[in-house]
Amino acid sequence: MPASQTQPQFNKESLMRDTAPTNITLPVAYRSLRRRLGILLALATMIVVPQSPGLAQEPRIQVPACDDFSLTGSGTANAWTKAEWTKMNLRQNAGHAYESRFKILYSDTGIYVLFDGSDKQLTATLQEDFLDLWNEDVYECFFWTDEKHPIYFEYEISPLGFELPILIPNLGGDFLGWRPWHYEGERKTRKAVSVRGGPAESLAKISGWTAEIYIPYALLKPLANVPPKSGTQWRANFYRMDYDEGRKSQWDWARVGPSFHEFEKFGTLEFQ
Repeated sequence: MPASQTQPQFNKESLMRDTAPTNITLPVAYRSLRRRLGILLALATMIVVPQSPGLAQEPRIQVPACDDFSLTGSGTANAWTKAEWTKMNLRQNAGHAYESRFKILYSDTGIYVLFDGSDKQLTATLQEDFLDLWNEDVYECFFWTDEKHPIYFEYEISPLGFELPILIPNLGGDFLGWRPWHYEGERKTRKAVSVRGGPAESLAKISGWTAEIYIPYALLKPLANVPPKSGTQWRANFYRMDYDEGRKSQWDWARVGPSFHEFEKFGTLEFQ
């Protein structure tokens, strides 16, 4: 602006007074629109948006302590009364709505897990340990004892009583199971299975099956954060596979994606 021109002068008090709101009568249509918008905003605050499975909160359970006890496969030992049943979730696109649940305890020497589920057929034919048990009916548990290292222990058990205990290094999604060395004595698991509603035979018609597992801490060496004590936390997950009628059904405890080995999504065990 040229210096010779006179700039307009503003009086602050006059400006505020001249622009102060006055009583204005709003048109009826405008007032009606405001009321409708107010109602819509109030309703919006009441809407609960369901949480995406991928954002589900990490599950946590308390693990009670116990003395060591014998396994029968029935899950009727008095020690199991210390633990509550935890339900596993039927995964998307599964074909069977069977009940699947587990309990967990710990002693001074190892971890105890009890699995139980309803069923209609014992879809299991493999007759040896360390085979690909996950291709038939099976219960599975994974224990990631120390989050500083991408290494965890996996255990599978079939309704015929065969097992698959392996250690898994998982490096950026590239993983493979390693069998235990000197798998004997104090390093050997204990296990027992019972079948109800039919015989414990391949392809038999049944109503359900139960598995009890004892995993000694000696088998988990040299994993860190073992043995657990009161206050210790491990990451873990529990699964089930079923293949009745030629259809594959899956269950999990902590929600994972396509792979059971998404260990960073595991739930948390809090040892009491």
